[in-house]
Amino acid sequence: MSQVGQLRPAVFLDRDGTLIEDRGHLREASEVAFYPDTVEALRRLQEHFLLFLVTNQPWVARGILTWEDVNRVNARVVSYLAEQGVTTAAVYVCPHERSDGCSCIKPKPHFLHKAAAEYGVDLRRSFTIGDHPHDVEFARSVGARGIYVRTGHGSNHVAELPPGEVVAAGIGEAADWILRNLQS
Repeated sequence: MSQVGQLRPAVFLDRDGTLIEDRGHLREASEVAFYPDTVEALRRLQEHFLLFLVTNQPWVARGILTWEDVNRVNARVVSYLAEQGVTTAAVYVCPHERSDGCSCIKPKPHFLHKAAAEYGVDLRRSFTIGDHPHDVEFARSVGARGIYVRTGHGSNHVAELPPGEVVAAGIGEAADWILRNLQS
């Protein structure tokens, strides 16, 4: 792990409904459809932050998707972003249902702590972006800041957010907010 002075902030990104359209349980790379502002938003963010993909995929536990399906879709997301000049530090997947009681499902901070240990991430200077209230709670659990987007399921659950949370129209507006509020 990096020394304290060398810790880097990160942005932890939800996949479905945040970076790509939420089309249900995706099996094939050809089903991935990025939001128009995803690439440019991530290019701007990576100038200041490590980027991580963190996705809950309960479809695996339900037997609807296999690990191969999830990995194929994640590989397409990462490879497309790389082709566009965006580097993803790591991809973290929780394959469990909420009722399984696992330690890795958002909003539990398992993957945040894992990134901090493996990549020297300063969690207090980091952000999460997602379209579910648990994506915002995910950040709060470690002193990071969550940004809620109205894309995907976001418009359906915005009323469930605690007062004072940052709500953005989509990934581009979320990136704008983060970059305006950089912490040193």
